[in-house]
Amino acid sequence: MTQPAHTDLRERSPSAERNREPILAVLQQVLPRAGTVLEIASGTGQHTLHFAAALSALDWQPSDPEAAARASIDAWIAHSGLTNVRAPLDIDVRRQPWGIDAADAMVCINMVHISPWAASQALFDGARRILPGGGVLYLYGPYRRGGAHTAPSNEMFDQQLRSRNPEWGVRDMEAVQQLGAAAGLSCDEPLAMPANNFSLVFRKR
Repeated sequence: MTQPAHTDLRERSPSAERNREPILAVLQQVLPRAGTVLEIASGTGQHTLHFAAALSALDWQPSDPEAAARASIDAWIAHSGLTNVRAPLDIDVRRQPWGIDAADAMVCINMVHISPWAASQALFDGARRILPGGGVLYLYGPYRRGGAHTAPSNEMFDQQLRSRNPEWGVRDMEAVQQLGAAAGLSCDEPLAMPANNFSLVFRKR
């Protein structure tokens, strides 16, 4: 009797493969040496596992509101054998409770522009609640600066996003920084990243 073929639930994102090293280089500088890192909107799980392997003293808590994404994260964890990654949580930042009361740092990559503005507001409100004083919230993605796109490709990307969902779109960096300030988080000097993206590092006051 033939055995059913094993289904690999690991999803793969080409962009996650491309940007994981530049992001890791920043995380190595800004994350605490030990403690718990909550990743919001972990997607395929590739980032989580790559960062957890490189920063093994940190305890990683991935999350995603999509069941398929959580299945992919679980599959990546099982394949990796890493012991410093927890099972993914079902977190939609706009829903309470999140299922985690405290974290030493938060990481959120490529969510701000592929979600309604209310999700960004809820993200910062969550950071205000669960981060300790000095705790870091790291954001990565494209932004407008001074109301203008930083590259023609970003303007095209913005139009594509808004055509898919009018509530999505490349955000004004200053508006995101103001959300942080209102939640008690100050933003370091923005870091330019490959492919016209930015790293924004917020620290809870």
